[in-house]
Amino acid sequence: MILAALLTSVGINLGLCFLFFTLYSILRKQPGNAKVYAPRLVAEGKSQQSSDFNLERLLPSAGWVTRAWRASEEELLSISGLDAVVFMRIFIFSARVFTFAVIVGVFILLPINCMGKQLSLDFLDLPNKSLESFTISNVNDGSNRLWIHFSAVYIFTAVVCYLLYFEYDYISSKRVSYFYSSKPHPHQFTILVRSIPASSGRSYSETVESFFSEYYPATYLSHWVVRRASKLQGLIKNSDRLYRRLVNLKSANHDRERFRRAGFMGLFGQRVDLLDHYEKKLEDIEDNVRAEQSSTLGKEVGAAFVSFRTRFAAASAIHIQQGVNPTQWVTEPAPDPEDVYWPFFSASFLKRWISNLVVVVACVVLTLLFLIPVLIVQGLTHLEQLEIWFPFLKGLLRIAFVSQVITGYLPSLVLQLFLYVVPSIMIMFSSIQGYIAMNQIEKSACIKVLWFTIWNIFFANVLSGTALYRVEIFLEPKNIPAVLAVAVPGQATFFIAYVVTSGWTSTSSELFRLSTLTFNFIKRNICRILDDEFEVPSVPYHSEIPRILLFGLLGITYFFLAPLILPFLLVYYCLGYLIYRNQLLNVYAPKYETGGKLWPIVHDSMIFSLILMHVIAIGIFGLKNLPLASSLTVPLPILTLVFNSYCRRRFLPMFKSYSVESLLKKDKEEQNDPTIASFHERLTTAYQDPALLHVGYSGNSASISAPLLSTTEIDA
Repeated sequence: MILAALLTSVGINLGLCFLFFTLYSILRKQPGNAKVYAPRLVAEGKSQQSSDFNLERLLPSAGWVTRAWRASEEELLSISGLDAVVFMRIFIFSARVFTFAVIVGVFILLPINCMGKQLSLDFLDLPNKSLESFTISNVNDGSNRLWIHFSAVYIFTAVVCYLLYFEYDYISSKRVSYFYSSKPHPHQFTILVRSIPASSGRSYSETVESFFSEYYPATYLSHWVVRRASKLQGLIKNSDRLYRRLVNLKSANHDRERFRRAGFMGLFGQRVDLLDHYEKKLEDIEDNVRAEQSSTLGKEVGAAFVSFRTRFAAASAIHIQQGVNPTQWVTEPAPDPEDVYWPFFSASFLKRWISNLVVVVACVVLTLLFLIPVLIVQGLTHLEQLEIWFPFLKGLLRIAFVSQVITGYLPSLVLQLFLYVVPSIMIMFSSIQGYIAMNQIEKSACIKVLWFTIWNIFFANVLSGTALYRVEIFLEPKNIPAVLAVAVPGQATFFIAYVVTSGWTSTSSELFRLSTLTFNFIKRNICRILDDEFEVPSVPYHSEIPRILLFGLLGITYFFLAPLILPFLLVYYCLGYLIYRNQLLNVYAPKYETGGKLWPIVHDSMIFSLILMHVIAIGIFGLKNLPLASSLTVPLPILTLVFNSYCRRRFLPMFKSYSVESLLKKDKEEQNDPTIASFHERLTTAYQDPALLHVGYSGNSASISAPLLSTTEIDA
């Protein structure tokens, strides 16, 4: 890719970013758009938009930037929780890393690369030259100037490791402080017990009651046995959806809205009185719900939530083997009641094992299938390849602007469009692996998306023209540094365009929220749905964190190879910092809280990126006829792994569980708290399956509005 193509791509994306910022600053002030651009504030009753005409609404403004910048970390913590703070710390950490990288890379390494004569560089024809002239490839083989690159690799590694240690220490201490300041939560006092042994003549509930009353007489509080309720959950979901439609219809109070077709979006099906139609349908569903609730009571599963009077007692039960047989009475931390994922509680061990195997195979198949768009994208970056594939387009491809758009902007756009579906697929894969909490599903999906992205965006694009056709190279690991040293610098220009397209434009489009805006417009103006109840979205960590970490990998890898990418990355992190602070303050609301457990994923990804940079450095110095520098780089990945091992021993245990010191201190503080008794009362019913507590909506359901099980039945 030549410089002119890259400049065209940058220009297009700058225009799109400016367009998104302008439209957002206008649309966010329009009546009816508060649910799109400030749903969290609407849900909390803090949105004060007026429907009166105001000229100021038609003028773009940047006031939201000031508000997002001025918000303190403590304010963000109180609004969105520790996970949101950790998410923003990724941007802060990355901005610090790449500020240093820009200073060294752009002002020291880039001029050295440009002064090289390994590649011919005519500054009078700069726009038509390949960007490889700005990479380490342009430095003469055996030149002493390469020692500056060698020194930069060592210094940059030390800076990144220092910042990683600082952030790990800061977030771990923040995690403990957040625990001390938090109110009692059910999951802190509760454990999940699986593989409860079946006893003849006794139910699972009686077995659990007997076991924990005997071995934890002073601290055992209550339990709730899980029941098979997947069919019931589906019925209640349909009932809730139908009830919301009924409420919307009554609030509209227009005959035009009442008499419509019963099919999809009111466009198909027989014309009916929707009010009567929905009420009759709701009554039928609730009859089915009641019948299914009664039958579900006897469908106990060998799993139960067991609650204790103190956090320390719950933590002790988790870490101590409960029975002589280690495969029975298996304990693990319980998620928060709102975070529980109920469908897989009734799954057997064999079903979970098969599901995990199916997911592994599906991930491999998806990865292989994704190589197809990767190869298409690589074909778009080479005009000569396109002319071979589509000879009838030769005339069009020789137009300067068209060729620059196709080779500079289109490849990264195509790749980004294919990537949009990956996070949803990974969430689906993770949801069938047997996890019992939504945060576990999202964390698993985050890891899957991260490594899928690293392989398919970085390695597949880098190696598509070389190693994919010479797989035998990887049969000898000693050849890997040399292969990467040849392939990676050649893809620098593609990744710069990718950062601009996927980073700048996609992050800016996060503000605009085009899909949500379109759906809201159709619902209000075409379907005439006036829904006052809506769900506030949560941050899609599983898709955003992998993207941030991929850009971190690109920046670290290309730090000494092609420093021209660094300013583009720094701009991305600055944009992301402002935009996501605004979104966390106005748009997103947390559905659950993990206490910052996503940070170890960030740390491990950065360590992997550093080691990848070291491997490439070993290969590039060898290819550049500087064997001594190549040999002296070998200890660097070893030292980085030693540093990582120390961090894992020093900090990782704090992200897995809280210490005895922290638990006992928190328990002692609450001993004389008058509210702890009422909390214990609520705790006895906290883990009831919501499906068994369903309240009827229809007019004939007054008799079934009470919960099926009372507290006394739970304690029995």
